[in-house]
Amino acid sequence: MKIVDAKVVVTSPGRNFVTLQITTDDGVTGLGDATLNGRELAVVSYLRDHVAPLLIGRDPHRIEDAWQYLYRGAYWRRGPVTMAAIAAVDVALWDIKAKVAGLPLYQLLGGASRDRIRAYGHANGSSLAEIFDSVRALQERGYQAIRIQSGVPGLQSVYGVHTAPSADGSAPDVLAQPAVEDWDTAAYLRYIPRVFEAVRNEFGPDLPLLHDAHHRLSPIEAARLGKDLEPYDLFWLEDCTPAEDQEALRLVRQHTTTPLAIGEVFNTVFDYQTLIDDRLIDYVRSAVTHFGGVSPMKKLFDYAGQRGIKSAIHGPEDISPVGMAAALHLDLAVHNFGIQEYSGHTDLTNEVFRHAYTFQDGYLHPGEVPGIGVELDEELAAAHPYEPGYLPVNRLKDGSVHDW
Repeated sequence: MKIVDAKVVVTSPGRNFVTLQITTDDGVTGLGDATLNGRELAVVSYLRDHVAPLLIGRDPHRIEDAWQYLYRGAYWRRGPVTMAAIAAVDVALWDIKAKVAGLPLYQLLGGASRDRIRAYGHANGSSLAEIFDSVRALQERGYQAIRIQSGVPGLQSVYGVHTAPSADGSAPDVLAQPAVEDWDTAAYLRYIPRVFEAVRNEFGPDLPLLHDAHHRLSPIEAARLGKDLEPYDLFWLEDCTPAEDQEALRLVRQHTTTPLAIGEVFNTVFDYQTLIDDRLIDYVRSAVTHFGGVSPMKKLFDYAGQRGIKSAIHGPEDISPVGMAAALHLDLAVHNFGIQEYSGHTDLTNEVFRHAYTFQDGYLHPGEVPGIGVELDEELAAAHPYEPGYLPVNRLKDGSVHDW
């Protein structure tokens, strides 16, 4: 079996997605997600101009060799563009291998370690009443673990608190030019513990609650927040401080017992070494799409598991159903699974990417279709071409740029 075609498909059924479709001489196709939100075309060029030509004629079953060839062979390693491109190839080759075997991908990863995959959803609001309504809406959909994001009095727009989607289902925070949000760390640190106190009083002690600080705090600010949130028994505090500084988590860990999750912007295992070796976090948060695919993610989870650290794959709306499906096969297979982020996609996105995975009663399952279980409707995808879109930027009251 040989690879005869590697095609990049860009579509925007509400937001942009980049998909690699690899085809073999036997007519077997595999899909990989290469979406890099706000920088999609950089990955498109990397794939079309530099990676796809190297795939033609290769044996699709040699997945590890292909991964090493694309990672080591380029000399310029790491980074989100490179790793998203490699991830797309890796997932597409796993999709092909599992289809040829006639098995769902998780069976090739050791089989199921559980029957179903617990997911958490995103609740948000500009007021406590809006947050309560959002939590109840998620509970009605079956969610049994919920992330809480809140507006802050005095701030106009805050990460994680969205207005309603537009009529076409597109994301309100993805615009042709970056929206500018405002930020006041002191106001946030004063207000957020009050939000969780109110949510706990309203919904009781048993509902797992999560919160994402989205890299906006210094280490000592993150330590304070973790400490202040301890009475409300969070499932985790996510991305409490910019993730590039691994040593920063040591200070946070010294001051709080609130569990810590980090890594959605990480691209390789080297970003985690100190965090895992010194047990400075509790959950690894990378996305299959941005970490080089299924192959390195499985290795990461095995490495983290040696220190009692669990998986929690990044799964926002800008990870396509292809990337989500790959994540779910890993979730089902790995022993040290923690929880899966799941926001779902628009109906139109689900039509473009028809998938076998299901969500019921707060749990996900990848399904039993051979491969990863996703098929691309190319005609429908072509009817929704790429549209320029950027995530917001964040500025402090004095006008200086801050982490969003």
